[in-house]
Amino acid sequence: MMKFQFLHKFSDSIIKRGILRVSLYSSERSPNLYERLLKCHRERISVIPVLDEWVAQVGDIRQQTLELFIRMFRARRRFWPALHIIEWMNRSRNQFVMTPQLAAVHLDLLFKFYGIEQAEKYFNELDDVLLDYPVYVALLNCYAEAKYVEKAEAIMGYIRKFKSRSTLPYNVMLSLYNRKREHEKLEALTREMRDEGIVYNRNTYGILLKTYARCDVERMEKLLVRMEIDDWDYVDFDTYATAVKGYLEAGASEKAYALLRKAESLTGVHGRSSAYLTMINYYAAMQRKEDVYRVWNLLPDFAELSKNYYYTMISSLAKLDDLDGARKILEEWERTNAAASYIEMTNLVIRAYCKKGDVGDAEIILKRAMDTGKEPNALTFSHMALGYFKDGQMEKAVEFTTKAFVASLPSWKPNLIVVSACLEYLQKKGDADGMQEMLMLLEKYGSSSDDAKEIIERFSSNGKPQTENQNKTAAREDFYIPLFTSTAGGKNS
Repeated sequence: MMKFQFLHKFSDSIIKRGILRVSLYSSERSPNLYERLLKCHRERISVIPVLDEWVAQVGDIRQQTLELFIRMFRARRRFWPALHIIEWMNRSRNQFVMTPQLAAVHLDLLFKFYGIEQAEKYFNELDDVLLDYPVYVALLNCYAEAKYVEKAEAIMGYIRKFKSRSTLPYNVMLSLYNRKREHEKLEALTREMRDEGIVYNRNTYGILLKTYARCDVERMEKLLVRMEIDDWDYVDFDTYATAVKGYLEAGASEKAYALLRKAESLTGVHGRSSAYLTMINYYAAMQRKEDVYRVWNLLPDFAELSKNYYYTMISSLAKLDDLDGARKILEEWERTNAAASYIEMTNLVIRAYCKKGDVGDAEIILKRAMDTGKEPNALTFSHMALGYFKDGQMEKAVEFTTKAFVASLPSWKPNLIVVSACLEYLQKKGDADGMQEMLMLLEKYGSSSDDAKEIIERFSSNGKPQTENQNKTAAREDFYIPLFTSTAGGKNS
C-alpha cells in the first residue's frame, strides 16, 4: 500500500540531530520533554496534560520543537501522541501557526484513527489559506488507501492545477489503479507522466513492474530493459525478484532462473537477510534443489540464524520432496537454537511426512519433539490425523482428529477431508456416539464454512446432533487421549 511519503520522508540522521536539539532544550527542573511524552505513549495516556504542565512549570514550547516531536513520533509509527500534539497546538492557535504542511499531517493522522469521513470533515472545514498542495496530496493519499477511485481522481484534478513536478501524487494514483486492477487507467496516467515530463522514480518503477509482472510479462521485460539502460540506479535485488515472480507465475521458469542468478550477483545482496529468504523460496519454486542448498550454505553462522531462516529452508525442502533434508535442518535448529521448543518448526516436517503417507517417520519426529519438551498443538494433531488417514489407520485418524478439535484455537481450520473420512468410518462401524461427538466438535469449531455445514447435515440424522449427545460431548471437552494408544484396526498399532 502506497504510504504518504511526502510526510514520512526524512533520515535517521535528521532524527538524531533533532533529539540532540531536544536535549539541549530540556530544563534542569524537569525531565526532557520528549522523554515525558514518550512515557505517556508507553503508558497509553494522552500527552496533552504533560504539555500543559510543561508550559505552566517551564514556559512556552517552540513550534519547531513540537513539529520535530511530531516527525519523530510518526517516523516510529507512534501516531497517537503525534495527533495529540497537533490537537494541542490547534487549541493554542495564538501561540502556534498552522501551516499547510502541518494541516496535511493532521488530516493524515485523523484518517488513520477515525477514517475517511473525519478526514473529509477536517478538509472541508479548513481555512482557504491552508488549502495548499500538501493538504490536497494528503487527502489524495487517504482516498487511495480507502480505495475510493472516483474521489481520488477528483482530488488529482485539483492537484494538477498546482503544476507541481512531483512524482508523488502520480505514484499514489498508479498504486491505486494497480490495486483496483484498472490497467487502462494506469496506462493513461503513465502516458500523461511522459507528456508532462514527470520523471519516474524508484517507486514509480516498482509499481509498474509489479503491475506488469502480474498481467503482462512482455511489457514487464520492456520496462526492465528501460530501467537497466536509463535508470540503473533504481535496479536492485528487489527489482529482479519482482520480475522473477512474474516469470514464475507465467510459467517461464528458465527465464526466472536466469534472472534470479543475475539478481544474486548484484553487489550487496549477500548482506541482506530478506534476499536469502527470497532466493531460497524462488529456487525451491523452480525445483532447483542444488541452488537451495547453495544459498543455505552461503548464510552466516547457523547458531545466529533466526527461526525464519530455518522455517523457510524446511518449507522449501518439503516442497522439493526432500524430507530427509528437511528433517536434518530441523535437527540442526534444535541443536543450535535456544528457541527449539517452537513446535511450528516440527509441524512443518511432520506435515511433509504425513502428506506423503510416511506416518511412521512422523511418529518418530513427534515422539522426539515431546521428549524434548515441545507441546503439540491442533496443527500437530491434524497433520498426524492426515498421515493415519493416508496410511489406512482410521482408529488413530479419529483419535488425532478429535485431539485436534479439543486443542484448537479460533484461527485453526479442520481438515474436512479427514473429518469426513472419519465420520464415514464411524458410520460403517456403527459407532453412533463417536459420530455425534465428532459432529458436535465440528459444529463448535468448524461450522463457519459451507463445506463443514454440509458435512454436518449429511451425517446428522435430523441435521443437528441430539440433545442427549450434546450434553455428553460437552461434559467430555477436556478429556485426555494418550498420544500413542494401542488401538484395534491400525496397521502399525
